[in-house]
Amino acid sequence: MSVAEGQAPARPLAGVAWMLVTGALFVGVTAVVKHAGGRIPAAESAFLRYLLGLVFLIPMLRPMLRTRLTPRDWGLFSLRGLVHALGVILWFFAMTRIPIAEVTAMNYLSPVYVSIGAALLLGETLARRRLTAVGVALLGALVILRPGFREVSDGHLAMLGTAVLFAGSYLIAKVMSGRVPPSVVVGMLSLTVTIGLAPFAFAVWVPPTGEELAWLFLVAALATGGHYTMTLAFAAAPVTVTQPVTFLQLVWATILGWAAFGEEPDAFVIAGGMMILGAVSFITFREAQLKRRAAREAQSGV
Repeated sequence: MSVAEGQAPARPLAGVAWMLVTGALFVGVTAVVKHAGGRIPAAESAFLRYLLGLVFLIPMLRPMLRTRLTPRDWGLFSLRGLVHALGVILWFFAMTRIPIAEVTAMNYLSPVYVSIGAALLLGETLARRRLTAVGVALLGALVILRPGFREVSDGHLAMLGTAVLFAGSYLIAKVMSGRVPPSVVVGMLSLTVTIGLAPFAFAVWVPPTGEELAWLFLVAALATGGHYTMTLAFAAAPVTVTQPVTFLQLVWATILGWAAFGEEPDAFVIAGGMMILGAVSFITFREAQLKRRAAREAQSGV
């Protein structure tokens, strides 16, 4: 349930507006990474992005220092940091290998893997309609990749791995959100990912130029802004309202890839992305329905 679902009144237009801004910021992240090029290895680019982004962690320091973490908390945060770090490396690598639209479309797979992981690891029920939606999303991935009809590059494989790893990171965050404040979950992710990326970055280190550092700082700023505006969107309206808006990220990414980088629009990527996002939207809608039903039953004493 989004923040707005537990409060009143919902502001759907504001939620849609904030999600539009969120989409623009995240597409901006992919565009800047694409523009910066592949001279700096993916692991180093990812490390510098998170290192430079630590400045945005300052407002979270006080709640982080006040929170007493158990050894289990430290273990889960460390595991999440490693998993997320590996996902970020693969994402930066994919950005230098395949078109922006394909990266964006395949990113939509993460929520699908979250549903599968929640059923396998957290004991959540994967009902028939939800299972069908998962199948549609995976079919959408096959439409994008078209194995046997074109070469599946290392960039595509990297994005498949990225989606799985980001889903694992989200599942750990879901567990930790019930144990510590949200600001601590976000802050610890930034710290642990930076630390987790460091050895990979130093192993392939290439001295960055001042211009490259500036671009990576812009990536950090855009990504931080995107996560913040996404939070505002969820606070203003239910995710069932804001989730479908994320499809526009694929539209913008396709237009940007064509206009700025000469990447020809691919109808199969658009179609596959629509299938994945439709499935994700259905899963989101069903989860919201079930949570509202559970809340009504709890209030009525059923």
